[in-house]
Amino acid sequence: MNIQQFNYILAVADHKHFEIAAEKCFISQSTLSTMISKFEEEIGLKIFDRKKKPVQVTAEGALLIEKLREITNQIGQLKELVKEVKGEIKGRVSISVIPTVSPYLLPLFLQDFAKKHPLLKLEVREQTTEEIIRQLKSRDLDIGIVSTPLDDALLIEKELYREPFVLYDKQSTTKKSVSVKTIDTSNLWLLEEGHCMRTQALQICNLKKSQPSRIENIDFKAGSIDSLIRFVNANNASTLLPYLATVNLPAREAKHIRTFITPVPVRTIGLVVHRHFVKNKVLDLLKQEIEEKIKQALPKAMMKGEVVKPI
Repeated sequence: MNIQQFNYILAVADHKHFEIAAEKCFISQSTLSTMISKFEEEIGLKIFDRKKKPVQVTAEGALLIEKLREITNQIGQLKELVKEVKGEIKGRVSISVIPTVSPYLLPLFLQDFAKKHPLLKLEVREQTTEEIIRQLKSRDLDIGIVSTPLDDALLIEKELYREPFVLYDKQSTTKKSVSVKTIDTSNLWLLEEGHCMRTQALQICNLKKSQPSRIENIDFKAGSIDSLIRFVNANNASTLLPYLATVNLPAREAKHIRTFITPVPVRTIGLVVHRHFVKNKVLDLLKQEIEEKIKQALPKAMMKGEVVKPI
């Protein structure tokens, strides 16, 4: 048996189709099928039931495939470790960022970081905290940028910065700071379930998860901060926003922002990786780049406050 056979088996398991798997592996279907058949003969077990459409994994095959994924991941780690030892900054790195951070943080550092490391292929996408955690654990993702702490033994967290929350109140135009205790929750709108910022906002305002709609016949679930602000504007309502989301607001909207008096609720944003992650040089360079850029956008004095956990 060899690594190529492992990759062919995993390709069929992922795509449930020999022809598609062969295309993904850049070989002919007959070659892929023959290599897998030889592997099955060698171990004396059938991994796939070829008679069914789409191809199905046998019960025995499912156990083997799980182990093959572990082995190929470990081989990948070994290759990355060799690059690390050599001091090479190249290869592919996948990064996922939560939606309430991505639009405000990525423009600050991503382009400069990519220019500094032209041999590093960066795959960047937005995902929820739950999905990022799942993919980090399955080793389908290298680095997550999320609100921390997650308190997960399988993951390593590196704090990047602390970001204060502010109150966006459409009915207010005063710049006077406000206490968390005085927030009018009867007209407060939040992001939909699945966003960690919703959980944090509920904690800040001491509300229950089943916080109802403020307008009896409207059940609006905002999927982004932009749509949340638009809805709040249209309904003369209020919401909680992370500071960076307010930096580039137009003057007509910025006048509705109110900061909090001490203790200021803040969220911690950090880099998260699997505990067996080996691209430590890349991780350190990424952390350094973000920290340098965030100093310009987020004054240090604003990073102090009472941390609100995301989960």
